Amino acid sequence: MTAVLDYATPHEAWVWGRGVLRAHRGRVTGTAACFLAATGAGLVGPQLLGALVDEVTGQRSASRIDLLAVAFLAALLVTAVLARAARLRAGVLGEELLAANRTGLVDRALALPLSTVESVGTGALLSRATTDLDRVDSALRHGVPEILTAVVTVVLTIAAMVVTSPLLALALLVAVPTVVLPTRLLWRNLPTAMQRMLDTWAGLAARVHESTAGARTLDALGLVERRAAGDDAALVAGVDRERDLRSLHVRWTPWLEISHVLPVAATLALGAWAYSAGMVSLGEVTTMVVYVQALAGPLDTALWWAEDLMVAVVALRRVLGVRVPEQRRSPIAGPWTGERGLHLEAVRFAYRADRPVLRGVDLVVPPGERLAVVGGSGAGKSTLARLVTGISAPTSGAVRIDGRDVAALDDDTLRGEVLLLTQEHHVFTGTLRDNLALPAGDFSDGDLRAALSLVGLDDWSAALPDGLDTAVGAGAVTVPAPVAQQLALARVVLADPGTVVLDEATSLLDTASARRAEGALDRVLAGRTVIAIAHRLHTAARADRVAVMADGEIVELGPPAELLAADGPYARLVAAASD
Repeated sequence: MTAVLDYATPHEAWVWGRGVLRAHRGRVTGTAACFLAATGAGLVGPQLLGALVDEVTGQRSASRIDLLAVAFLAALLVTAVLARAARLRAGVLGEELLAANRTGLVDRALALPLSTVESVGTGALLSRATTDLDRVDSALRHGVPEILTAVVTVVLTIAAMVVTSPLLALALLVAVPTVVLPTRLLWRNLPTAMQRMLDTWAGLAARVHESTAGARTLDALGLVERRAAGDDAALVAGVDRERDLRSLHVRWTPWLEISHVLPVAATLALGAWAYSAGMVSLGEVTTMVVYVQALAGPLDTALWWAEDLMVAVVALRRVLGVRVPEQRRSPIAGPWTGERGLHLEAVRFAYRADRPVLRGVDLVVPPGERLAVVGGSGAGKSTLARLVTGISAPTSGAVRIDGRDVAALDDDTLRGEVLLLTQEHHVFTGTLRDNLALPAGDFSDGDLRAALSLVGLDDWSAALPDGLDTAVGAGAVTVPAPVAQQLALARVVLADPGTVVLDEATSLLDTASARRAEGALDRVLAGRTVIAIAHRLHTAARADRVAVMADGEIVELGPPAELLAADGPYARLVAAASD
Protein backbone atom coordinates (compact mmCIF):
# COMPACT_ATOMS: atom_id res chain seq x y z
CA MET A 1 0.00 0.00 0.00
CA THR A 2 1.56 3.28 -1.10
CA ALA A 3 0.49 6.50 0.59
CA VAL A 4 0.51 9.88 -1.13
CA LEU A 5 1.37 13.07 0.69
CA ASP A 6 -1.43 15.64 0.65
CA TYR A 7 -1.49 19.10 -0.84
CA ALA A 8 -2.25 21.94 1.52
CA THR A 9 -5.31 23.90 0.46
CA PRO A 10 -4.92 27.31 -1.24
CA HIS A 11 -6.41 28.85 1.91
CA GLU A 12 -3.73 27.19 4.05
CA ALA A 13 -1.04 28.54 1.72
CA TRP A 14 -2.57 32.01 2.01
CA VAL A 15 -2.69 31.75 5.82
CA TRP A 16 0.98 30.67 5.81
CA GLY A 17 1.96 33.61 3.60
CA ARG A 18 0.02 36.07 5.73
CA GLY A 19 1.66 34.72 8.87
CA VAL A 20 5.12 35.05 7.32
CA LEU A 21 4.46 38.66 6.30
CA ARG A 22 3.19 39.45 9.79
CA ALA A 23 6.22 37.83 11.42
CA HIS A 24 8.63 39.82 9.23
CA ARG A 25 6.56 42.99 9.05
CA GLY A 26 9.43 45.37 9.62
CA ARG A 27 11.75 43.89 7.02
CA VAL A 28 8.92 43.50 4.49
CA THR A 29 7.92 47.15 4.98
CA GLY A 30 11.50 48.34 4.58
CA THR A 31 11.97 46.29 1.43
CA ALA A 32 8.71 47.53 -0.07
CA ALA A 33 9.67 51.13 0.75
CA CYS A 34 12.98 50.71 -1.10
CA PHE A 35 11.22 49.33 -4.15
CA LEU A 36 8.65 52.14 -4.10
CA ALA A 37 11.41 54.74 -3.82
CA ALA A 38 13.31 53.15 -6.70
CA THR A 39 10.15 53.10 -8.81
CA GLY A 40 9.34 56.72 -8.03
CA ALA A 41 12.88 57.78 -8.93
CA GLY A 42 12.57 55.86 -12.21
CA LEU A 43 9.47 57.87 -13.19
CA VAL A 44 11.36 61.16 -12.93
CA GLY A 45 13.64 60.30 -15.86
CA PRO A 46 11.00 60.42 -18.65
CA GLN A 47 9.68 63.75 -17.32
CA LEU A 48 13.17 65.24 -17.38
CA LEU A 49 13.74 63.82 -20.87
CA GLY A 50 10.51 65.41 -22.12
CA ALA A 51 11.50 68.74 -20.62
CA LEU A 52 14.95 68.41 -22.21
CA VAL A 53 13.35 67.85 -25.64
CA ASP A 54 11.20 70.96 -25.22
CA GLU A 55 14.24 72.99 -24.18
CA VAL A 56 16.23 71.83 -27.21
CA THR A 57 13.41 72.38 -29.73
CA GLY A 58 12.68 75.77 -28.18
CA GLN A 59 16.34 76.76 -28.54
CA ARG A 60 16.53 77.94 -24.97
CA SER A 61 19.60 78.54 -22.80
CA ALA A 62 22.41 76.03 -22.89
CA SER A 63 22.83 76.23 -19.11
CA ARG A 64 19.24 75.07 -18.54
CA ILE A 65 19.73 72.22 -21.04
CA ASP A 66 22.92 71.17 -19.25
CA LEU A 67 21.12 71.29 -15.90
CA LEU A 68 18.32 69.07 -17.20
CA ALA A 69 20.83 66.61 -18.66
CA VAL A 70 22.69 66.39 -15.33
CA ALA A 71 19.39 65.96 -13.48
CA PHE A 72 18.40 63.18 -15.88
CA LEU A 73 21.67 61.33 -15.25
CA ALA A 74 21.29 61.86 -11.50
CA ALA A 75 17.78 60.39 -11.63
CA LEU A 76 19.11 57.30 -13.39
CA LEU A 77 21.89 56.92 -10.78
CA VAL A 78 19.50 57.33 -7.82
CA THR A 79 17.15 54.79 -9.40
CA ALA A 80 19.98 52.26 -9.79
CA VAL A 81 21.19 52.76 -6.18
CA LEU A 82 17.71 52.43 -4.71
CA ALA A 83 16.96 49.37 -6.86
CA ARG A 84 20.17 47.69 -5.72
CA ALA A 85 19.39 48.42 -2.08
CA ALA A 86 15.87 47.05 -2.52
CA ARG A 87 17.10 43.83 -4.13
CA LEU A 88 19.71 43.37 -1.39
CA ARG A 89 17.05 43.70 1.30
CA ALA A 90 14.79 41.33 -0.62
CA GLY A 91 17.61 38.79 -0.85
CA VAL A 92 18.21 38.89 2.92
CA LEU A 93 14.48 38.55 3.55
CA GLY A 94 14.31 35.63 1.12
CA GLU A 95 17.13 33.84 2.95
CA GLU A 96 15.33 34.22 6.26
CA LEU A 97 12.05 32.95 4.84
CA LEU A 98 13.76 30.02 3.12
CA ALA A 99 15.51 29.04 6.34
CA ALA A 100 12.23 29.20 8.27
CA ASN A 101 10.41 27.21 5.59
CA ARG A 102 13.10 24.55 5.33
CA THR A 103 13.32 24.20 9.11
CA GLY A 104 9.56 23.89 9.33
CA LEU A 105 9.53 21.19 6.66
CA VAL A 106 12.22 19.19 8.48
CA ASP A 107 10.33 19.51 11.77
CA ARG A 108 7.09 18.29 10.19
CA ALA A 109 8.84 15.47 8.33
CA LEU A 110 10.52 14.25 11.52
CA ALA A 111 7.14 14.27 13.27
CA LEU A 112 5.51 12.09 10.60
CA PRO A 113 4.57 8.58 11.68
CA LEU A 114 7.20 6.09 10.55
CA SER A 115 4.53 4.17 8.63
CA THR A 116 3.80 7.28 6.56
CA VAL A 117 7.49 7.88 5.80
CA GLU A 118 7.99 4.27 4.72
CA SER A 119 4.82 4.27 2.62
CA VAL A 120 5.39 7.51 0.70
CA GLY A 121 9.08 6.79 0.18
CA THR A 122 12.16 8.91 0.75
CA GLY A 123 12.09 10.27 -2.81
CA ALA A 124 8.67 11.87 -2.33
CA LEU A 125 9.89 13.72 0.75
CA LEU A 126 13.18 14.58 -0.93
CA SER A 127 11.47 16.24 -3.92
CA ARG A 128 9.43 18.44 -1.60
CA ALA A 129 12.48 19.33 0.48
CA THR A 130 14.59 20.25 -2.56
CA THR A 131 12.87 21.09 -5.86
CA ASP A 132 9.64 22.41 -4.37
CA LEU A 133 11.42 24.44 -1.70
CA ASP A 134 13.73 25.87 -4.36
CA ARG A 135 10.69 27.07 -6.32
CA VAL A 136 9.25 28.69 -3.21
CA ASP A 137 12.64 30.25 -2.45
CA SER A 138 12.92 31.67 -5.96
CA ALA A 139 9.46 33.21 -5.68
CA LEU A 140 10.15 34.71 -2.25
CA ARG A 141 13.62 35.96 -3.11
CA HIS A 142 13.03 37.18 -6.66
CA GLY A 143 9.42 36.79 -7.73
CA VAL A 144 7.65 38.82 -5.04
CA PRO A 145 10.06 41.79 -5.25
CA GLU A 146 9.98 41.71 -9.06
CA ILE A 147 6.18 41.59 -9.14
CA LEU A 148 5.92 44.32 -6.51
CA THR A 149 8.30 46.55 -8.43
CA ALA A 150 6.63 45.82 -11.76
CA VAL A 151 3.08 46.39 -10.51
CA VAL A 152 4.00 49.63 -8.75
CA THR A 153 5.91 50.76 -11.85
CA VAL A 154 2.96 50.01 -14.14
CA VAL A 155 0.45 51.74 -11.85
CA LEU A 156 2.59 54.83 -11.26
CA THR A 157 3.60 55.04 -14.92
CA ILE A 158 -0.04 54.96 -16.03
CA ALA A 159 -0.83 57.59 -13.39
CA ALA A 160 2.06 59.72 -14.65
CA MET A 161 0.79 59.34 -18.24
CA VAL A 162 -2.69 60.46 -17.24
CA VAL A 163 -1.24 63.47 -15.41
CA THR A 164 1.07 64.31 -18.34
CA SER A 165 -1.54 63.99 -21.09
CA PRO A 166 -4.95 62.40 -20.49
CA LEU A 167 -5.58 62.45 -24.23
CA LEU A 168 -2.49 60.47 -25.21
CA ALA A 169 -3.02 58.09 -22.26
CA LEU A 170 -6.14 56.81 -24.05
CA ALA A 171 -3.79 54.99 -26.46
CA LEU A 172 -3.23 52.38 -23.73
CA LEU A 173 -6.78 51.10 -24.12
CA VAL A 174 -5.92 49.33 -27.38
CA ALA A 175 -3.76 46.86 -25.43
CA VAL A 176 -6.47 45.80 -22.98
CA PRO A 177 -8.10 43.07 -25.12
CA THR A 178 -4.74 41.59 -26.14
CA VAL A 179 -3.52 41.38 -22.53
CA VAL A 180 -6.55 40.67 -20.36
CA LEU A 181 -8.44 38.02 -22.33
CA PRO A 182 -5.51 35.73 -23.30
CA THR A 183 -3.98 36.07 -19.82
CA ARG A 184 -7.26 35.11 -18.12
CA LEU A 185 -7.47 32.03 -20.34
CA LEU A 186 -3.84 31.15 -19.55
CA TRP A 187 -4.25 31.51 -15.79
CA ARG A 188 -7.41 29.42 -15.82
CA ASN A 189 -5.50 26.43 -17.23
CA LEU A 190 -2.13 26.96 -15.52
CA PRO A 191 -2.83 25.52 -12.03
CA THR A 192 -3.90 22.11 -13.32
CA ALA A 193 -0.99 21.92 -15.77
CA MET A 194 1.47 23.00 -13.06
CA GLN A 195 0.22 20.46 -10.54
CA ARG A 196 0.51 17.64 -13.06
CA MET A 197 4.00 18.79 -14.01
CA LEU A 198 5.22 19.03 -10.40
CA ASP A 199 3.72 15.64 -9.51
CA THR A 200 5.39 14.01 -12.50
CA TRP A 201 8.81 15.52 -11.83
CA ALA A 202 8.48 14.58 -8.15
CA GLY A 203 7.72 11.01 -9.19
CA LEU A 204 10.83 10.98 -11.38
CA ALA A 205 12.97 12.34 -8.53
CA ALA A 206 11.63 9.61 -6.26
CA ARG A 207 12.42 6.91 -8.83
CA VAL A 208 15.95 8.20 -9.41
CA HIS A 209 16.62 8.31 -5.68
CA GLU A 210 15.30 4.78 -5.19
CA SER A 211 17.22 3.47 -8.22
CA THR A 212 20.43 4.96 -6.86
CA ALA A 213 19.87 3.73 -3.30
CA GLY A 214 18.97 0.25 -4.52
CA ALA A 215 21.56 -0.01 -7.29
CA ARG A 216 23.31 -3.02 -5.78
CA THR A 217 20.06 -4.90 -5.28
CA LEU A 218 18.96 -4.16 -8.84
CA ASP A 219 22.29 -5.37 -10.17
CA ALA A 220 22.22 -8.53 -8.07
CA LEU A 221 18.71 -9.39 -9.28
CA GLY A 222 19.43 -8.49 -12.91
CA LEU A 223 16.78 -5.77 -12.90
CA VAL A 224 18.93 -2.82 -14.01
CA GLU A 225 17.59 -2.65 -17.57
CA ARG A 226 14.01 -3.05 -16.42
CA ARG A 227 14.42 -0.31 -13.81
CA ALA A 228 16.19 1.96 -16.31
CA ALA A 229 13.30 1.51 -18.73
CA GLY A 230 10.88 2.59 -16.01
CA ASP A 231 13.05 5.61 -15.20
CA ASP A 232 13.14 6.54 -18.89
CA ALA A 233 9.35 6.30 -19.05
CA ALA A 234 9.06 8.56 -16.00
CA LEU A 235 11.42 11.07 -17.67
CA VAL A 236 9.35 11.03 -20.86
CA ALA A 237 6.21 11.63 -18.81
CA GLY A 238 7.89 14.59 -17.10
CA VAL A 239 8.91 16.07 -20.45
CA ASP A 240 5.37 15.58 -21.77
CA ARG A 241 3.85 17.42 -18.79
CA GLU A 242 6.44 20.18 -19.25
CA ARG A 243 5.43 20.45 -22.91
CA ASP A 244 1.77 20.68 -21.91
CA LEU A 245 2.67 23.71 -19.79
CA ARG A 246 4.87 25.30 -22.47
CA SER A 247 2.15 24.85 -25.09
CA LEU A 248 0.00 27.22 -23.06
CA HIS A 249 2.83 29.77 -23.23
CA VAL A 250 3.22 29.35 -26.97
CA ARG A 251 -0.41 30.32 -27.48
CA TRP A 252 -0.22 33.23 -25.04
CA THR A 253 3.14 34.88 -25.84
CA PRO A 254 2.21 36.34 -29.29
CA TRP A 255 -0.68 38.26 -27.73
CA LEU A 256 1.69 39.66 -25.11
CA GLU A 257 4.09 40.88 -27.80
CA ILE A 258 1.23 42.47 -29.73
CA SER A 259 0.17 44.28 -26.58
CA HIS A 260 3.58 46.00 -26.49
CA VAL A 261 3.49 47.22 -30.09
CA LEU A 262 -0.10 48.45 -30.36
CA PRO A 263 0.10 51.17 -27.63
CA VAL A 264 3.32 52.60 -29.09
CA ALA A 265 1.79 52.81 -32.56
CA ALA A 266 -1.44 54.25 -31.13
CA THR A 267 0.49 56.83 -29.06
CA LEU A 268 2.53 57.96 -32.07
CA ALA A 269 -0.55 58.22 -34.29
CA LEU A 270 -2.61 60.04 -31.67
CA GLY A 271 0.38 62.20 -30.71
CA ALA A 272 1.00 63.23 -34.33
CA TRP A 273 -2.63 64.30 -34.70
CA ALA A 274 -2.72 66.11 -31.35
CA TYR A 275 0.61 67.89 -32.00
CA SER A 276 -0.55 69.06 -35.42
CA ALA A 277 -3.73 70.33 -33.76
CA GLY A 278 -1.68 72.19 -31.15
CA MET A 279 -3.14 70.14 -28.30
CA VAL A 280 0.18 68.74 -27.02
CA SER A 281 3.84 69.69 -27.22
CA LEU A 282 6.58 67.61 -28.80
CA GLY A 283 8.08 67.10 -25.36
CA GLU A 284 4.79 65.64 -24.11
CA VAL A 285 4.65 63.23 -27.04
CA THR A 286 8.25 62.20 -26.34
CA THR A 287 7.50 61.69 -22.63
CA MET A 288 4.41 59.61 -23.41
CA VAL A 289 6.22 57.42 -25.94
CA VAL A 290 8.99 56.78 -23.42
CA TYR A 291 6.39 55.94 -20.77
CA VAL A 292 4.58 53.52 -23.10
CA GLN A 293 7.83 51.81 -24.03
CA ALA A 294 8.80 51.73 -20.36
CA LEU A 295 5.57 49.84 -19.59
CA ALA A 296 6.57 46.84 -21.73
CA GLY A 297 9.35 45.65 -19.43
CA PRO A 298 7.45 45.83 -16.11
CA LEU A 299 4.34 44.33 -17.71
CA ASP A 300 6.35 41.39 -19.03
CA THR A 301 8.05 41.01 -15.66
CA ALA A 302 4.78 41.08 -13.75
CA LEU A 303 3.04 38.53 -15.98
CA TRP A 304 5.94 36.09 -16.25
CA TRP A 305 6.77 36.27 -12.57
CA ALA A 306 3.08 35.94 -11.75
CA GLU A 307 3.21 32.57 -13.49
CA ASP A 308 6.30 31.58 -11.52
CA LEU A 309 4.49 32.72 -8.39
CA MET A 310 1.59 30.43 -9.29
CA VAL A 311 4.07 27.55 -9.67
CA ALA A 312 5.56 28.49 -6.30
CA VAL A 313 2.11 28.49 -4.69
CA VAL A 314 1.52 24.94 -5.96
CA ALA A 315 5.00 23.99 -4.72
CA LEU A 316 4.27 25.66 -1.38
CA ARG A 317 1.07 23.61 -1.08
CA ARG A 318 3.21 20.50 -1.62
CA VAL A 319 5.71 21.63 1.02
CA LEU A 320 2.97 22.47 3.54
CA GLY A 321 1.35 19.14 2.69
CA VAL A 322 4.21 17.43 4.57
CA ARG A 323 2.45 17.58 7.90
CA VAL A 324 1.55 15.38 10.79
CA PRO A 325 -1.90 13.87 10.30
CA GLU A 326 -4.53 14.32 12.94
CA GLN A 327 -3.33 12.55 16.06
CA ARG A 328 -3.92 8.91 15.31
CA ARG A 329 -3.26 7.96 18.91
CA SER A 330 -4.42 9.41 22.18
CA PRO A 331 -3.19 8.32 25.58
CA ILE A 332 -5.61 5.98 27.27
CA ALA A 333 -6.44 6.92 30.82
CA GLY A 334 -8.02 4.64 33.36
CA PRO A 335 -7.07 2.04 35.92
CA TRP A 336 -4.38 -0.46 35.11
CA THR A 337 -5.93 -3.90 34.61
CA GLY A 338 -2.94 -5.77 36.02
CA GLU A 339 -2.08 -7.38 32.67
CA ARG A 340 1.67 -7.60 32.12
CA GLY A 341 3.74 -8.34 29.05
CA LEU A 342 2.86 -8.37 25.37
CA HIS A 343 -0.53 -9.69 24.24
CA LEU A 344 -1.73 -10.22 20.66
CA GLU A 345 -5.35 -11.24 20.27
CA ALA A 346 -6.81 -12.38 16.94
CA VAL A 347 -4.52 -9.97 15.08
CA ARG A 348 -5.16 -9.66 11.37
CA PHE A 349 -3.43 -7.34 8.93
CA ALA A 350 -3.46 -6.71 5.17
CA TYR A 351 -1.70 -4.15 3.03
CA ARG A 352 -4.40 -4.86 0.44
CA ALA A 353 -7.86 -6.14 1.26
CA ASP A 354 -7.49 -9.15 -1.03
CA ARG A 355 -4.04 -10.09 0.33
CA PRO A 356 -4.03 -10.82 4.08
CA VAL A 357 -0.56 -10.94 5.63
CA LEU A 358 -1.49 -11.95 9.17
CA ARG A 359 -4.42 -14.30 9.73
CA GLY A 360 -5.60 -14.20 13.33
CA VAL A 361 -2.38 -14.29 15.39
CA ASP A 362 -2.72 -15.00 19.12
CA LEU A 363 0.40 -14.62 21.24
CA VAL A 364 1.37 -13.84 24.85
CA VAL A 365 4.94 -12.85 25.71
CA PRO A 366 5.59 -12.51 29.46
CA PRO A 367 7.85 -9.68 30.73
CA GLY A 368 11.53 -10.46 30.35
CA GLU A 369 11.05 -13.34 27.90
CA ARG A 370 13.16 -13.64 24.75
CA LEU A 371 10.99 -14.86 21.88
CA ALA A 372 12.46 -15.71 18.47
CA VAL A 373 10.12 -15.51 15.46
CA VAL A 374 11.24 -17.62 12.51
CA GLY A 375 9.74 -18.73 9.22
CA GLY A 376 10.14 -18.52 5.49
CA SER A 377 10.16 -15.37 3.42
CA GLY A 378 6.70 -13.80 3.30
CA ALA A 379 5.48 -15.62 6.39
CA GLY A 380 4.58 -12.31 8.10
CA LYS A 381 7.49 -11.96 10.55
CA SER A 382 8.41 -8.37 9.74
CA THR A 383 4.76 -7.35 9.59
CA LEU A 384 4.32 -8.76 13.08
CA ALA A 385 7.26 -6.60 14.21
CA ARG A 386 5.64 -3.50 12.70
CA LEU A 387 2.42 -4.12 14.61
CA VAL A 388 4.17 -4.74 17.91
CA THR A 389 6.13 -1.48 17.57
CA GLY A 390 3.06 0.48 16.51
CA ILE A 391 4.38 1.42 13.06
CA SER A 392 1.22 -0.09 11.61
CA ALA A 393 -2.12 -0.80 13.24
CA PRO A 394 -3.85 -4.18 12.89
CA THR A 395 -6.75 -4.47 10.49
CA SER A 396 -8.59 -6.23 13.31
CA GLY A 397 -7.70 -7.60 16.71
CA ALA A 398 -5.52 -5.93 19.33
CA VAL A 399 -1.85 -5.60 20.33
CA ARG A 400 -1.37 -4.65 23.99
CA ILE A 401 1.67 -3.92 26.13
CA ASP A 402 1.02 -4.11 29.86
CA GLY A 403 -2.71 -3.87 29.20
CA ARG A 404 -2.48 -0.78 26.97
CA ASP A 405 -3.48 -0.92 23.32
CA VAL A 406 -0.40 -0.09 21.22
CA ALA A 407 -2.60 1.55 18.56
CA ALA A 408 -3.92 3.97 21.20
CA LEU A 409 -0.61 5.07 22.74
CA ASP A 410 0.84 8.45 21.80
CA ASP A 411 4.15 8.25 19.97
CA ASP A 412 6.30 9.49 22.86
CA THR A 413 4.83 6.96 25.27
CA LEU A 414 5.07 4.16 22.72
CA ARG A 415 8.76 4.80 21.97
CA GLY A 416 9.48 4.66 25.69
CA GLU A 417 7.78 1.25 25.91
CA VAL A 418 8.94 -0.57 22.78
CA LEU A 419 11.85 -0.01 20.41
CA LEU A 420 12.51 -1.47 16.95
CA LEU A 421 16.09 -2.33 16.01
CA THR A 422 16.53 -3.26 12.35
CA GLN A 423 19.41 -4.37 10.15
CA GLU A 424 19.98 -0.76 8.96
CA HIS A 425 21.99 1.34 11.41
CA HIS A 426 22.58 4.89 10.24
CA VAL A 427 25.49 6.97 11.49
CA PHE A 428 24.57 10.63 11.21
CA THR A 429 27.10 13.24 10.23
CA GLY A 430 28.05 14.91 13.49
CA THR A 431 29.85 14.11 16.70
CA LEU A 432 29.82 10.76 18.45
CA ARG A 433 27.97 12.52 21.28
CA ASP A 434 25.23 13.65 18.86
CA ASN A 435 24.83 10.13 17.49
CA LEU A 436 24.52 8.61 20.95
CA ALA A 437 22.14 11.20 22.36
CA LEU A 438 19.43 10.70 19.71
CA PRO A 439 16.99 9.14 22.23
CA ALA A 440 15.18 11.82 24.17
CA GLY A 441 16.79 12.50 27.52
CA ASP A 442 19.44 14.49 29.37
CA PHE A 443 22.56 12.31 29.25
CA SER A 444 25.83 13.07 30.99
CA ASP A 445 29.21 12.08 29.59
CA GLY A 446 29.24 9.30 32.18
CA ASP A 447 25.93 7.95 30.83
CA LEU A 448 27.27 7.97 27.28
CA ARG A 449 30.54 6.26 28.21
CA ALA A 450 28.68 3.65 30.28
CA ALA A 451 26.51 2.82 27.29
CA LEU A 452 29.58 2.51 25.05
CA SER A 453 31.25 0.26 27.58
CA LEU A 454 28.22 -2.02 27.84
CA VAL A 455 28.22 -2.63 24.08
CA GLY A 456 32.01 -3.12 23.93
CA LEU A 457 32.99 0.20 22.37
CA ASP A 458 34.94 1.73 25.25
CA ASP A 459 38.34 0.98 23.67
CA TRP A 460 37.18 2.18 20.23
CA SER A 461 35.79 5.45 21.58
CA ALA A 462 38.87 6.03 23.76
CA ALA A 463 41.07 5.83 20.65
CA LEU A 464 39.16 8.62 18.88
CA PRO A 465 41.10 11.90 18.65
CA ASP A 466 38.44 14.03 20.38
CA GLY A 467 36.59 11.39 22.35
CA LEU A 468 32.83 11.98 22.44
CA ASP A 469 33.28 15.18 20.43
CA THR A 470 34.94 13.40 17.48
CA ALA A 471 33.15 14.03 14.18
CA VAL A 472 31.92 10.80 12.59
CA GLY A 473 30.00 9.91 9.45
CA ALA A 474 30.36 11.28 5.92
CA GLY A 475 33.53 13.37 5.52
CA ALA A 476 34.79 12.50 9.00
CA VAL A 477 35.84 9.36 10.92
CA THR A 478 34.48 6.33 9.11
CA VAL A 479 32.40 4.02 11.27
CA PRO A 480 32.59 0.34 10.22
CA ALA A 481 29.35 -1.66 9.97
CA PRO A 482 29.97 -3.67 13.17
CA VAL A 483 30.66 -0.48 15.12
CA ALA A 484 27.54 1.15 13.67
CA GLN A 485 25.60 -1.86 14.94
CA GLN A 486 27.08 -1.41 18.41
CA LEU A 487 26.32 2.33 18.37
CA ALA A 488 22.69 1.42 17.66
CA LEU A 489 22.77 -0.87 20.69
CA ALA A 490 24.19 1.95 22.80
CA ARG A 491 21.19 4.05 21.80
CA VAL A 492 18.97 1.22 23.02
CA VAL A 493 20.73 1.33 26.38
CA LEU A 494 20.13 5.08 26.64
CA ALA A 495 16.50 4.83 25.46
CA ASP A 496 15.89 2.11 28.09
CA PRO A 497 12.70 0.58 26.61
CA GLY A 498 10.91 -2.30 28.32
CA THR A 499 10.47 -4.22 25.06
CA VAL A 500 12.89 -4.47 22.13
CA VAL A 501 11.97 -5.85 18.71
CA LEU A 502 14.95 -7.06 16.67
CA ASP A 503 14.18 -7.35 12.96
CA GLU A 504 17.14 -9.16 11.37
CA ALA A 505 19.33 -6.89 13.47
CA THR A 506 22.63 -8.62 12.63
CA SER A 507 21.84 -10.06 9.20
CA LEU A 508 24.05 -7.59 7.31
CA LEU A 509 27.18 -8.47 9.32
CA ASP A 510 29.59 -11.27 8.61
CA THR A 511 29.43 -14.28 10.93
CA ALA A 512 32.29 -13.19 13.22
CA SER A 513 30.98 -9.61 13.52
CA ALA A 514 27.45 -10.90 14.04
CA ARG A 515 28.57 -13.10 16.94
CA ARG A 516 30.39 -10.16 18.57
CA ALA A 517 27.30 -7.97 18.09
CA GLU A 518 25.08 -10.68 19.56
CA GLY A 519 27.34 -10.82 22.60
CA ALA A 520 26.74 -7.09 23.06
CA LEU A 521 23.04 -7.72 22.45
CA ASP A 522 22.90 -10.18 25.31
CA ARG A 523 24.31 -7.57 27.68
CA VAL A 524 22.01 -4.80 26.42
CA LEU A 525 18.84 -6.89 26.39
CA ALA A 526 19.27 -8.48 29.81
CA GLY A 527 16.01 -8.12 31.74
CA ARG A 528 14.06 -6.77 28.75
CA THR A 529 11.28 -8.40 26.77
CA VAL A 530 12.73 -9.29 23.35
CA ILE A 531 10.98 -10.21 20.10
CA ALA A 532 13.73 -11.35 17.71
CA ILE A 533 12.85 -11.70 14.01
CA ALA A 534 15.66 -13.88 12.65
CA HIS A 535 16.75 -15.91 9.65
CA ARG A 536 19.87 -17.21 11.38
CA LEU A 537 18.54 -20.08 13.43
CA HIS A 538 21.42 -20.06 15.93
CA THR A 539 19.76 -16.90 17.29
CA ALA A 540 16.52 -18.82 17.81
CA ALA A 541 18.38 -21.60 19.64
CA ARG A 542 19.31 -19.12 22.40
CA ALA A 543 15.74 -17.86 22.87
CA ASP A 544 13.40 -18.84 25.69
CA ARG A 545 10.73 -19.72 23.14
CA VAL A 546 10.43 -19.90 19.36
CA ALA A 547 7.37 -18.96 17.31
CA VAL A 548 7.32 -20.49 13.83
CA MET A 549 5.26 -18.54 11.28
CA ALA A 550 3.88 -19.72 7.97
CA ASP A 551 1.35 -18.01 5.71
CA GLY A 552 0.57 -15.32 8.29
CA GLU A 553 -0.06 -17.69 11.19
CA ILE A 554 1.89 -19.05 14.15
CA VAL A 555 2.04 -22.76 13.40
CA GLU A 556 4.36 -23.79 16.24
CA LEU A 557 5.33 -22.24 19.57
CA GLY A 558 7.54 -23.46 22.40
CA PRO A 559 11.08 -23.79 23.77
CA PRO A 560 13.59 -24.60 21.00
CA ALA A 561 14.61 -27.94 22.53
CA GLU A 562 10.99 -29.11 22.72
CA LEU A 563 10.30 -28.02 19.13
CA LEU A 564 13.34 -29.92 17.90
CA ALA A 565 12.15 -33.03 19.74
CA ALA A 566 8.67 -32.63 18.24
CA ASP A 567 10.18 -32.93 14.74
CA GLY A 568 7.78 -30.34 13.36
CA PRO A 569 8.18 -27.15 11.25
CA TYR A 570 10.99 -25.77 13.44
CA ALA A 571 12.95 -29.01 13.23
CA ARG A 572 12.58 -29.00 9.46
CA LEU A 573 13.85 -25.39 9.27
CA VAL A 574 16.90 -26.34 11.35
CA ALA A 575 17.56 -29.38 9.21
CA ALA A 576 17.27 -27.34 6.02
CA ALA A 577 19.69 -24.73 7.40
CA SER A 578 22.20 -27.48 8.25
CA ASP A 579 22.24 -28.93 4.71
